[in-house]
Amino acid sequence: MSNSYAAAGVDTEAGDRAVELMKAAVQRTHGPEVLGGVGGFAGLFDASALAAYKHPLLATSTDGVGTKVAIAQALDKHDTIGQDLVGMVVDDIVVVGAKPLFMTDYIACGRVVPERIATIVAGIARACSATGTALVGGETAEHPGLMGVDDYDVAGAAVGAVEADAVLGAERVRDGDVVLALASSGLHSNGYSLVRKILADAGLGYADHSDEFGGVVGEVLLEPTRLYTGPLVRVLATPALSGAIHSLSHVTGGGIAANLARVLPRGSWVEVDRSTWSPSPVFRVLSSIAGASLESSEATWNLGIGFFAVVSAAQAAAVTAAIEAEGIPTWQVGTVSTAPRSFDGFEQGAKGVDGGAVRLVGEYAAG
Repeated sequence: MSNSYAAAGVDTEAGDRAVELMKAAVQRTHGPEVLGGVGGFAGLFDASALAAYKHPLLATSTDGVGTKVAIAQALDKHDTIGQDLVGMVVDDIVVVGAKPLFMTDYIACGRVVPERIATIVAGIARACSATGTALVGGETAEHPGLMGVDDYDVAGAAVGAVEADAVLGAERVRDGDVVLALASSGLHSNGYSLVRKILADAGLGYADHSDEFGGVVGEVLLEPTRLYTGPLVRVLATPALSGAIHSLSHVTGGGIAANLARVLPRGSWVEVDRSTWSPSPVFRVLSSIAGASLESSEATWNLGIGFFAVVSAAQAAAVTAAIEAEGIPTWQVGTVSTAPRSFDGFEQGAKGVDGGAVRLVGEYAAG
């Protein structure tokens, strides 16, 4: 009986091949601030640029992609899941007004298939480049016996920086501020446990072609998460819009109302007008298959809104124009009020944040 690592199911040579295959993609995210290249025990990032800040604060976030990876695995299509990871991690950092600096990733798998790992990391690297984030390190771990040979999961963490007096948040929000919605590209990376149950109950496979979905079901569901960081960093840096954006919200787990409530001050409230947009077809199709209303999934799916921006009413039109110039459809969905009222039927705060109150009103625009 062999007691070697290989006999236990861990192929270190495959891991080395994966690193070689991904190296070029990772290096393309490196500017002069990254030292040491790929393969070290730790990534090095020259933080001397922070000396230009008066009072720099570091922002950090960590996340994964969730059960969306099951669809990528089922279709053996792994080139978009990396963008989902970057979106889930880096787009949380810009919420506080921070510019991302660097990111690391972690891939756990049942078996290292070098080409598959390199494809996943190439997707991460492309999205890092698009958001101005250096991919400075990562880890691929084989877990034989714990995960199936073709199973994997991905996670990541990122760090950004922001001036202390430029941090965005609920404390900047004022009565009369305008709430802007920024369009999503689809489901992004939330609510896939519900998606998978709906499809399983309906007997639909990921490789099935569906006229309702407009193509192969799994390919439609793998539409990558829209990246907001680059556009928002540029808009925040526009001198004419200085101070116009008061808070931002990334619409992820918890849905629409809860994520907006997190970035509003206690005592304030917003009624989000459903009639201002039509949820994307993928949401309508899934709801129809499930025999449920769109409203019933508002706490699970983004329904077409990937981000909120709470902005000064006087500059709302200019902010909208600036974000739309970056290629992201943007529209007004409500106004912040501090007028006394009952909060029955409102979502108040979320994720431990004692924030404002939000509810959705009206009916969605026709699709």
